[in-house]
Amino acid sequence: MRLGTSAYELINRGDLKGAEDQVSQLKEHTAAARSASTDPLWRIAGIVPWAGPNFMAVTDAAVATDISVNAVAPLLDSTGTFSPTLFTPKEGAVDLAALQEAFPKLSRASATVSSANNSISAINTDELLPQLAAPLGKASDVMKSLTDVLTEASNAAQILPPMLGSEGPRNYLVLVQNNAESRASGGIPGALVVLTADNGMLQLTDHGSASDIGRIHPALKVDEEQESIYTTRLGAYMQNVNLTPDFPTAASSARKIWEKANPGSSVDGVLSVDPVALAYLLEATGPIKLDQLESFPADLGSLPTTLTNENVVTTLLSDVYNEIEEPAVQDAYFGALAGEVFSGMTEGRVDASALVRALQKGTAEGRLLVWSTEQDQQSVIANSPLGGVIKGTPDSPEIGVYFNDGTGAKMDYYVRRQVELEKRCQPDGYYRYAVQVTMTNGAPPDAGKTLPDYVTGAGAFGVKPGTVQTNVYAYGPTEWYLDSAARDGKAAPFGSYKHDGRPVGAATVSLAPGESTTVEFEFSTPYETDEPALAVTPGVQPTSDVVQASTVNKDCS
Repeated sequence: MRLGTSAYELINRGDLKGAEDQVSQLKEHTAAARSASTDPLWRIAGIVPWAGPNFMAVTDAAVATDISVNAVAPLLDSTGTFSPTLFTPKEGAVDLAALQEAFPKLSRASATVSSANNSISAINTDELLPQLAAPLGKASDVMKSLTDVLTEASNAAQILPPMLGSEGPRNYLVLVQNNAESRASGGIPGALVVLTADNGMLQLTDHGSASDIGRIHPALKVDEEQESIYTTRLGAYMQNVNLTPDFPTAASSARKIWEKANPGSSVDGVLSVDPVALAYLLEATGPIKLDQLESFPADLGSLPTTLTNENVVTTLLSDVYNEIEEPAVQDAYFGALAGEVFSGMTEGRVDASALVRALQKGTAEGRLLVWSTEQDQQSVIANSPLGGVIKGTPDSPEIGVYFNDGTGAKMDYYVRRQVELEKRCQPDGYYRYAVQVTMTNGAPPDAGKTLPDYVTGAGAFGVKPGTVQTNVYAYGPTEWYLDSAARDGKAAPFGSYKHDGRPVGAATVSLAPGESTTVEFEFSTPYETDEPALAVTPGVQPTSDVVQASTVNKDCS
């Protein structure tokens, strides 16, 4: 499968000509392998005890691989069906006709490769010789990656045309989440931008600040289970709509609040992005000169006039508070920067392959989120990482760890976190996992005196300046149990809730500068299960630094 791996990598880089050459070579190999492994003598060998499963596995793998290669090959022709440029804007617009033409091709290829992938995944490698099991495992990984790429491309080609205005203009509210003040889905929504899509043409048509909207009277009604966990603030302030990790709930509330605050406006969906995702996008666009800021109605002090992937996070999550005092002006600056990055993405100043990789990376980390009012579109989005839907079933378990700021300020810029799962023994027949969250306040020792009041909170919410207060939430899978909580190895009190059938534990942690602590929640289930996936609130740190490898308790054999 080395040729197959290379072709996948070339496709992902946008080198369709190189991928086409690789696939042409691969077709010869897979055709020969399929012919040999389906020979009558080979099939007879497949029924021989002990050796049979190895022969049958080779046959199944060869057939599945040959089918997949022949399904992908037509996408690498001169039409560029599989090219990243298909999904990226040129001169401010996306070619909707090309997307609509590509959809049936991508859909057929996706279904074919998905079926072939299922065939390989169904092979029981425990029955095979190690010399065969190892390469089959690698082949399965490649097939899974290719299946995911094709599925994503097919879904995008299906829903993007109507979402981008093929059937009439669409307006999207964009939340710029500020990770310096944590919310469960990322950060507090401060800057707000309206993106209008009309027949593929993209424009920023309005902007605002969450702080300008203020409190909503009466507060919106939100799901009672979520209100019991996160209070009625969910529906009272734009800044608090994403106290819940469930993005469809947050997005629906944000839409209603925006339309209530802006009579006559209409929002067809909500998008979310954070400064770390903007840094990824700047890797694709290159540095962007902030031309709009030449007429910005405030003194920007030493803030940069050129935005790069290296300075955008520090600029937006730290430096801006040293140079701009008014929250509304800070939000305006956020919005202006987001507009500049958007212009760089849509006006042709971008490497299409790099942009697609940036979008994939931001999506995988939960930094790019989408919600649509159209149910057919939302049903596709909800089943993808873009949907931000809380997940975790017995068949596909996931444990989520989410953070909400309790300081009322921007101190999360200084917090460093690590999250890991520990599998524990089951002496009573139960299967247990403990999720451990280690947090450190890395602010300067004199943070309460040297950092701006807007960053420390100045004690306005009862938290000593320099101290970080965080509300930590842990979600277990449905049909699991929340057993206990601990802090630094000792039993600790915790809140216990339910959200859509999932057990939820909650604890509040306060850390002075330099302090560190580990909070633990233990979940159990009577059913044998795969190791749970781990989802966390995206923050200032790279997610790869936060999520640690799972461990097994030392008392387990």
